[in-house]
Amino acid sequence: MTDQDLIVSKVSKSYETAHDHLSVLKELSFSMDRGESIAVTGPSGIGKSTLLHILGTLDRPTSGSVQLLGEDPFALDDAGQARFRRKHIGFIFQDHHLMPQLSVLENTLLPALAEGRSTAEHYSRATNLLEAVGLSDRISHLPSELSGGERERVAVARSMLLRPTLILADEPTGNLDPENARKIGQLLLDLQRQENTLLVVVTHSAELASQMSRQLSLTKGQSQ
Repeated sequence: MTDQDLIVSKVSKSYETAHDHLSVLKELSFSMDRGESIAVTGPSGIGKSTLLHILGTLDRPTSGSVQLLGEDPFALDDAGQARFRRKHIGFIFQDHHLMPQLSVLENTLLPALAEGRSTAEHYSRATNLLEAVGLSDRISHLPSELSGGERERVAVARSMLLRPTLILADEPTGNLDPENARKIGQLLLDLQRQENTLLVVVTHSAELASQMSRQLSLTKGQSQ
């Protein structure tokens, strides 16, 4: 019996297409403790984003299991999974997915607003996180008034708002120039360590991958 915080056990994912049976992940297993970070690497189409979607309960494995803090989210109904996701998972996307009509502060508060409850504590947490990512002078700005690196910083702050157990980042530096990519990578790691979260990053960047505690290289859906 293991007491590790994230346990991925023999996870497989396949799809039925019109002409074939497509196997994406094949009995993938790994585990993590709080404070650890993993870079998931491998060629395009190998199953990296599929793995991230399964860890984030946005997709269901064909077989195998995922446990986070001893709970299997796929044993829950849809409403239970949504609650689990809001409580435990923070997402960072390559295209940041900020709402263009909302300010930096409002975008950071979105996870709380999605639950219909933005409190003074959430406001304080959001402003502190924006200060930590160097955007305290941008809180009233719209995304269109920010650089690409600044928008990605907002996405990092937003992912941390509800103090999630697991941060999932899909190519967080993929659209950035090398200097901003280095800054975002270091910022993400610094915050992850301060918050003592689990961090899983999908990346094609060898430099970003080398900054993680461990690397998980996918080859034909399996790890090496």
